Amino acid sequence: MSEKTTEADAANELMRLAKQIAHHNKRYHAEDDPEITDAEYDALVRRNAELEEQFPHLVRADSPSKAVGHEIAASPLSKVSHEVRMMSLDNAFSDEEVEEFVARVRRFLSLSDDEPMGFTAEDKIDGLSCSLRYENGELVLAATRGDGQTGENVTPNVRHIADIPEKLLGKVPDVFEVRGEVYMAKEDFTALNAAQEKAGEKLFANPRNAAAGSLRQKDASVTAKRPLRFWAHGWGAASEVPGQTQEEVMRQIAKWGLPISPDLKLCSDVNDMLQHYRSISEGREGLPYEIDGVVYKVNRLDWQKRLGFVAKAPRWAMAHKFPAERAETTLETIDIQVGRTGKLTPVGRLSPVLVGGVTVTNVTLHNRAEIERLGVRPGDRVVVQRAGDVIPQVVENLTREADRPAYKFPDHCPECGSEAVSEEGEVDVRCTGGLICKAQQFERLKHFVSRAALDIDGMGERTIAEFMEHGWLDNGPADIFRLKTREKDILALEGWKEKSVENLLASIEDKREPDAARLLFGLGIRHVGAVTARDLLKHFHTLPALRETAQKARAGDEEAANALTSIDGIGGAVVKALGDFFHEEHNRTVWGDLLSEVSPPRYEVETLDSPVAGKTVVFTGKLETMSRDEAKAQAERLGAKASGAVSAKTDLLVAGPGAGSKLKKAAELGIEVIDEAAWAAIVEAAG
Repeated sequence: MSEKTTEADAANELMRLAKQIAHHNKRYHAEDDPEITDAEYDALVRRNAELEEQFPHLVRADSPSKAVGHEIAASPLSKVSHEVRMMSLDNAFSDEEVEEFVARVRRFLSLSDDEPMGFTAEDKIDGLSCSLRYENGELVLAATRGDGQTGENVTPNVRHIADIPEKLLGKVPDVFEVRGEVYMAKEDFTALNAAQEKAGEKLFANPRNAAAGSLRQKDASVTAKRPLRFWAHGWGAASEVPGQTQEEVMRQIAKWGLPISPDLKLCSDVNDMLQHYRSISEGREGLPYEIDGVVYKVNRLDWQKRLGFVAKAPRWAMAHKFPAERAETTLETIDIQVGRTGKLTPVGRLSPVLVGGVTVTNVTLHNRAEIERLGVRPGDRVVVQRAGDVIPQVVENLTREADRPAYKFPDHCPECGSEAVSEEGEVDVRCTGGLICKAQQFERLKHFVSRAALDIDGMGERTIAEFMEHGWLDNGPADIFRLKTREKDILALEGWKEKSVENLLASIEDKREPDAARLLFGLGIRHVGAVTARDLLKHFHTLPALRETAQKARAGDEEAANALTSIDGIGGAVVKALGDFFHEEHNRTVWGDLLSEVSPPRYEVETLDSPVAGKTVVFTGKLETMSRDEAKAQAERLGAKASGAVSAKTDLLVAGPGAGSKLKKAAELGIEVIDEAAWAAIVEAAG
């Protein structure tokens, strides 16, 4: 990472990365239609992690490091809540990162350097995550991962997968959820695409997309015709776990009749793990299925329990990814797309090239700075790489020294002609047209009615575009709530019937008292994602209170600014974005117009059933039964905030032997102090 990265640069880049990664998560997990390669996605995630490590106080509430998968998109399949959350994995890309993973586990568990450790290692198949719930040995439910908490019910579909038994063999626990991947073999994928092409149907990009599209069918008979397979790699809810180690349980799952990796191996140390990785990598091309790495897991289950989880992944597991595949092609043209926030995104159009068995034609060039870094221009020969998906990453420009003028990035919006500028400290160029820019107006309204925002049924893309064409939404989101005055006009449009108009208007009326956090998120204020909006409203409870504080902060009121930044996850970038939003007269007009149509109630959130939920806890002194990281993880699981400093906002100090200045300050401030044993009792009582 460049040493020149400033705090402002980092805050802006973290905001952009959060939005980019969330977008690509949705395309991959919810829509089975990725836009970028695994390698390009991994690069974004790694950059986010690097910035968060260097600037921990800038970690966003909507940070990708806290997210698992993506909220499932609109689907004919019913939703299922997972009893035990389905997590994702952190990634490693080098031997050094694997070595650090092992060392980190050792530190967390306070193990000596010579204490033996065991890890399982198995190839990471590239498929769709699926959970199979067995009760008394009978398959009763199958669900996709979704966002980790909620997935889709695909039980009728998996019953057509030969690898998945309806009944497990032998003696089994009353309840046991097997977790694994639904995938498609390379040979079967090739045959399926040949059949699709013959039938004039859309071709699948790769085996993973084919498996996902085949499994997530409303009509299970379609799934039955697709050659899907299953591979178990773990478990979720279980009334009893048949073993003390990861390997023992996986071997038992295989005895019950479910396939597991034939390359599952118990490794004694890092060298053994890396040797197994290289062995699998060397034989990768000869495998009948696609894999994209090797997964390591701490073998002892009691250690797994102690290690626990970070926001989205277990501390006891790591995926060691394979490097991407590369090819050479020509960059034919560079097109500019205008997004919801006005960002001008350059998209490169490539001469078709086969990379790792997939023909690719497009590449995102991210922004003006990336074009300048690569020095790319139409006509250049470039090296691209991919690791399993559709759009590659440009890694090298082979003809940058050729005698051609540099590409000139637009200084005006290609959609509305407004000036396109870049804010200080930013690399992105944005249209200044706001809602007068049709590209932004459409995207902003689409965002406003989306599932994560106001969730208005019937206001899809086509409806918004049609109503905009008639000028019925010219004044922004408030016009949505005035559509009831145009009932006859809507009914006169082609395709609209009395019932569909009635349903649309009823859905709109149902949002007259919207959730305040969803409404705030729906406005599309920069840096204010869904999680950030909720965090703000948890503190301020009403939108007028938030607006007043944001305006005071922009006017230089230090107390108001502190009221915002004291909220966990809210940094200077969010404060500035809120202040700028409410300072702009046009935004205030849109805001006032909207609040004349809707009345969001006071925002309240239920806390976890724990005596420390919602409180700030500080640990100090020497902890004798756990590491500091483990203690903080426990606090977070109980709904508390673990802080490193004692202040007037601290609610509880857990003091071990050797507690010094923090204990003294807590006494001065009248803060409750308990010892490690009392803390352990709180944790045990909370379950």
